[in-house]
Amino acid sequence: MTLDKKQIERRHIYHVIKRLSDIILSGCGLILLSPLFLTVAVAIKLDDRTGSVFYQQERVGHNGKKFMMYKFRSMCVDAEKKLKELQKYNEVKGAMFKMKHDPRVTKVGRFIRRYSIDELPQLFNVLVGDMSLVGPRPPLPREVKKYTNYDKQRLYVVPGCTGLWQVSGRNDVGFHEMVALDLKYIKNSGLLYDLDIMLKTVKIMVFPNGAY
Repeated sequence: MTLDKKQIERRHIYHVIKRLSDIILSGCGLILLSPLFLTVAVAIKLDDRTGSVFYQQERVGHNGKKFMMYKFRSMCVDAEKKLKELQKYNEVKGAMFKMKHDPRVTKVGRFIRRYSIDELPQLFNVLVGDMSLVGPRPPLPREVKKYTNYDKQRLYVVPGCTGLWQVSGRNDVGFHEMVALDLKYIKNSGLLYDLDIMLKTVKIMVFPNGAY
């Protein structure tokens, strides 16, 4: 599938309404979920006092712009250093690393990952405009280096906290299938489509569909 980037950028009304919705919903979410944030923060510290509560990681966003994405820390403090030796156990083909029984994940980390709680701090990224509530998963710079021109079409829009990939099997879906789903979303994106994905996301947070 080849997308028309100029046609996507000309959808001004949709982009303005989506941005306003992102600001309102992410702001309300940060306020309403503050008790949960505090609870998770305490649990992370009790489980592993050596590291910080939050984890920030450089990601690639709209049109290749890099930004720092925030999550609750779900891994040991030296997780990045251990990645190289674990690459041979990668369970996803393509420019992405996923391992179902990743030894770097902490006990609390496994729980908050299963229910996608670790990703809630991304609401701050949405509030400031680096991300949207719905859109393609923001990739790592090292992943983008392996992208083909076809794969780079994922970067035509603002990345999201959730998307068609997340509600279609998530880690059970391979890289190439993920790209196909993202391009399908970009081509058919709209306010009702976004709302449908957000409702499905709430459902899979309660009944996980492959997060680990």
